[in-house]
This record gives sequence, structure tokens and C-alpha cells, in this order.
Amino acid sequence: MKRDWIEWWKRAGVRAVKTMAQTMVAMLPVAATIMEVNWGTVIGTAALAGVASFATSLAGLPELEDR
Repeated sequence: MKRDWIEWWKRAGVRAVKTMAQTMVAMLPVAATIMEVNWGTVIGTAALAGVASFATSLAGLPELEDR
């Protein structure tokens, strides 16, 4: 059972990092057109997206359902 949790954390972590990167990339053009990029806001929003991704992963990861 311990191995299943390790695999879950790995996959949920990869998903969260991808979500954070997508959020940062999506925010940059908007921030750049309105004003100078506020990196604190961009990074904070990306971190919040990562937390939301982990929370969503608690409901289940499709990548692990086929096991």
C-alpha cells in the first residue's frame, strides 16, 4: 500500500507542476499588456493553482485507475 501512495504523490506532483507552469504562461501576456509583470502575483497564482491541482487529485487520478 505504501508504494501506491508514493506513486500517487509522484503523479499528483507532476500534474500540479504542469498546472502551475500552464498558469504562469497564461498570466504573462495579460500582465505584460496591462503593466509590468508582477512576479509575486504570477508565482502566487501559480502556487494556488498547484494546490488546487493537488486537491482535485484527491478525487482520483485517471493515470492510476487502470492499475
